[in-house]
Amino acid sequence: MMLQNLRAKIGARLNGDREAGFTLIELLVVMLILGILAAIAIPAFFNQKNKANDAQSKAYAKTAQTAMETYATDHNGSYTGVETDDLVAIEETLGEAELEADDTATGYTVTVTTPGTERTFGIERDGSATNFPCSVGEGEDRGGCPDTNKWSE
Repeated sequence: MMLQNLRAKIGARLNGDREAGFTLIELLVVMLILGILAAIAIPAFFNQKNKANDAQSKAYAKTAQTAMETYATDHNGSYTGVETDDLVAIEETLGEAELEADDTATGYTVTVTTPGTERTFGIERDGSATNFPCSVGEGEDRGGCPDTNKWSE
């Protein structure tokens, strides 16, 4: 009799008749897998967010470069006396950027800082040479600033 009950229980278990839900072990394994995936995905997401903010800063720097060239066209080819407000007057979207603009003897420098960070992206023009420097604050991730400290060639 006991052997028949045991066979009936094993047969029911193998046929799936009594299996109506998940065991605690199965639920714990699924939660562990989801935790591991979250631990991998969340830091990658934040890094992408930093790169997106840096891309916006680079776009502002390029826009400031265009506004600077427009300023020079309006002032007989001279960058002398340019102020950040002059560039914002030429291109209104630059009002949203953390922008600095300076004239030099033979060119200009525009620098944009990524909001909430110390990462800067600039464009320096000296005569016919143009450089694209970037810098990162101490202890910050590099974001969109490569190890060469130049974000474009």
